[in-house]
Amino acid sequence: MRPTISTPRAVLAAPLRALAALGLAATLAACAAPAAQVPPTRAAAESARMPLDAPAPAATPRPSVLSNAALARDFRELSFALETGRALPVFTRFEGPVNMSLAGAVPATAPAELDRLTARLRAEAGIAIGTGLGGANRITLDFVPKRVLQAEVPGAACFVVPNVAGWDDYRARRRDRTTDWATQTVRRDATVFIPAEASPQELRDCLHEEVSQALGPLNDLYRLPDSIWNDDNFQAVLTRHDMLILRATYAPELHSGMTEAEVAARLPAVLARINPAGGAVTPLPADPTPPRFSRAIDTAFGTGTPARRKAAAAQAVQIARAEGWSDSRTGFALFALGRLSLRDDPQAALSAFRTAGAIFRATPGAAVQAAHVDMQLAALALASGQPDTARALSERALPAARTAENAALSATLSMIRAEACEALGDSAGARAAWLDSQHWARYGFGSDAAVRARATEVAALAGAGAQVN
Repeated sequence: MRPTISTPRAVLAAPLRALAALGLAATLAACAAPAAQVPPTRAAAESARMPLDAPAPAATPRPSVLSNAALARDFRELSFALETGRALPVFTRFEGPVNMSLAGAVPATAPAELDRLTARLRAEAGIAIGTGLGGANRITLDFVPKRVLQAEVPGAACFVVPNVAGWDDYRARRRDRTTDWATQTVRRDATVFIPAEASPQELRDCLHEEVSQALGPLNDLYRLPDSIWNDDNFQAVLTRHDMLILRATYAPELHSGMTEAEVAARLPAVLARINPAGGAVTPLPADPTPPRFSRAIDTAFGTGTPARRKAAAAQAVQIARAEGWSDSRTGFALFALGRLSLRDDPQAALSAFRTAGAIFRATPGAAVQAAHVDMQLAALALASGQPDTARALSERALPAARTAENAALSATLSMIRAEACEALGDSAGARAAWLDSQHWARYGFGSDAAVRARATEVAALAGAGAQVN
């Protein structure tokens, strides 16, 4: 990890005519609206990926020891409620080996991504899962045209439904009790719906979140910085925290039909066995997220007017501060406010991003969140004629982006670094950064046209910075 670099105060003095042009910078963000409260979903997100023929980056386990008491609390909140807040009466999972299959207009990268995911689930979560296993327990990945999927479930990149056999069956039975997760007593069949046109990274992200929710937790929690089960969409792949939750889900001590009290009574022994070092770690106090915070975030990333969305982000910041939070929820609210302030109040955007970055850097497990903020700050610096700052910020963020396997973020940071090096007269550095960006970009964005569009956006920021100087 590179040394911490403070964001220079010079950014604050950047000419407002340059900063006011930073509507372009808003397009560089990689988080988007939380999904509508429907079936467990992954929200649609702006993306950027890696070459189709490049090897997938290896998952990097989180080094910190996770508290068993905190894991038990997370397990209960994740496993006994839906994203809507609706309680689930009993614990459910698949009982026995799980067979995976592909259906619909299957993209070329899907089989390899599925193989990588199932290998991780077997090795890290101890789940008997794979293709061609047969038996009664099935998860189907059905690839549906994006326009068809989003016409039915607006705002969702992908989602999972129990007990349906394909898209037509889902549309015919979506209000049937058998497709309601709250009525399940054991899991036997689930279908994950994914856009057929998804870029490789979006496809992979959907696989990780939706397959894991088909197997286990059906809830998302804003308070978890190091988990894919968080509607902020910062984490793209299953983390060490998530694999421990899934390993506990499939522990022999548990079974479908247990009540929350029955599960809670057995969890300490389960977690002591699978995470022996976690018993000595003291958890932070329980700090639930009030529904009004989630509603404010949903509005901020929704489809309302810019003024209404910005007001909602400001409200989320106010709620976070009133609650006394200094965790990733406050950082995310400030990140939202920063994005929504870029066009009409760039100085406020800069302040929000700087505060969010400080919070994320102080929060264990939030390194990729800090990298997203550094990308925004680097874009601001590039557009305001400070290429040295843009280069330093992009270099600081790149290790975390790569560790989190976020090809979109890695590509964009490398593009910013390339433009900054060019502006500083470092031609060799610019070429190296540009080649690095291309390594990630195709996987992240999915097409040459999308890669060129992102490169054009970054070049426009550099052009605005050149005019300042």
